[in-house]
Amino acid sequence: MTVAIRVIACLDVDDGRVVKGVNFEGMRDVGDPVDLARRYDVEGVDELTFLDITASSDRRETVLDVVRRTAEQVFIPLTVGGGVRSVADVDTLLRAGADKVAVNTAAVERPELIAEIANRFGSQVLVLSVDARREHGPPSGFEVTTHGGRARTGIDAVGWAHRGVDHGVGEILLNAMDADGTQHGFDIELIEAVRREVTVPLVASGGAGGPAHFTAAVTAGADAVLAASVFHFGHVSISEVKSRLAAAGHPVR
Repeated sequence: MTVAIRVIACLDVDDGRVVKGVNFEGMRDVGDPVDLARRYDVEGVDELTFLDITASSDRRETVLDVVRRTAEQVFIPLTVGGGVRSVADVDTLLRAGADKVAVNTAAVERPELIAEIANRFGSQVLVLSVDARREHGPPSGFEVTTHGGRARTGIDAVGWAHRGVDHGVGEILLNAMDADGTQHGFDIELIEAVRREVTVPLVASGGAGGPAHFTAAVTAGADAVLAASVFHFGHVSISEVKSRLAAAGHPVR
């Protein structure tokens, strides 16, 4: 059976508000996450990803109240990430209404966290968020960053994605940090490199600027395409993306 390509709207949340910038700088207030979630649900988005972008750098937990209120308003899968450091954190988020939980910084600091979560809740709830930047050092040319892209790790991003799957991750959220918010297109080279190494669903993130960019990402190997700016500011609609994907021969919902 052919699996439909998923179109995902991302809500980057800081202090209870949706924000968006370029390369995680120059943040603009976009609105209330619950209102935006409701809007995207009506517009036909397949999933929502809720990222508390300062939870890890501020060493605090994800804003649970916002997660709970968002989950009450929408009836599509909700992935939540930001500040997840333990099995207990995952349990709390799932009870608050999340369907999947994304880990990044804490998994880099303690990789065994991946297996702990997968063994407790199953791989289907666990997303590894890989924030990758282009660097000359790593073999693939892409390095893992943490703390919202602000901290370098020296870890090869493609190898890390492969390792995460080996430890039980059920999905990869691949964030091209250099492209984030630029609207110049997804990093096709990065998507292709990770696609060659993993078989789990791959979500492409960072750089969407027009309908053609989404099609290019799927052609490169993405199973789902995620965007924020172009949806928030009305540059591209969910229906436009799905129509372009369908016209290119990719199944959509």
